Amino acid sequence: MDVRSLRYFIAAYEGGSISAASRRCHVAQPSISTALAQLEERLGSPLFERHRRGITPTEEGHRLYPLARQVSEDLNAISRLFRTPAPATPVRLGLMRSLGANRMTALLKEYIGQGDNLALTLVNPEERCDARIIGEHDLTPGEAFQPIWHDSYRLALPSGHPLGLKGTVALAELDGLPFIWRHPCPAMERLASALSDTGVRCQVRARLRTIEYTLGLVAAGVGASLVPAWPEILSHPDVQCRALVGLDIRQTIGVAYPARQAMPALDPLLQLGRQIWEAEERA
Repeated sequence: MDVRSLRYFIAAYEGGSISAASRRCHVAQPSISTALAQLEERLGSPLFERHRRGITPTEEGHRLYPLARQVSEDLNAISRLFRTPAPATPVRLGLMRSLGANRMTALLKEYIGQGDNLALTLVNPEERCDARIIGEHDLTPGEAFQPIWHDSYRLALPSGHPLGLKGTVALAELDGLPFIWRHPCPAMERLASALSDTGVRCQVRARLRTIEYTLGLVAAGVGASLVPAWPEILSHPDVQCRALVGLDIRQTIGVAYPARQAMPALDPLLQLGRQIWEAEERA
């Protein structure tokens, strides 16, 4: 059995879509789809149900996943076992809030796996660090920037909310709407400016920092919020996401690093960033 196909299967299973697997594995979507189809043919069972919003594992897919994970982890362990020990290279990486747990877990796992015995320490982006994963708008003089993701934003509504019946929502319809506000968040700042310009006022029911907690309150029916259109958010069973008419909020997330003295240990991270960005641009 092709180990590469198993890795593509794991990425698709965990990402919930072929496009997510493509970004994670840095491989074109048709190649992922072909490999999965060949794996299904070899096993004689469908592993996913394909639909417009992504893929859903079948019972056979759920059965294969833990086995495929074990095979992948065993192969990685064998590689580490016979790798020549080298002194650990310390790397301090600053992370902005609200980067998305799934994609950051995948990125850091790939980085650590490709790096040469890294001792990675994660800190706030305001602290002393060797590189930062931040929004492009937060760059400072002397920093170079490698884009990774392009985030767009949607209005998140509790499941069953009347505004969810519409394909899009106008800013005027937010007037008096119970709202969960996140800070700091440049996207929310742009929304606040747009609301102020149009004289619309929401009812702020909570002020939070994390997207995960915000989603929980939206799902509970406390209020609506503005959230990035990540696959795991768009597929949340208790949340409806709609575009805001006349307010196209986007931001580019990437690696900021010293333009003149980038340490060699950052090379695998920058290469991963380039691969993910190119795959996302092709998608």
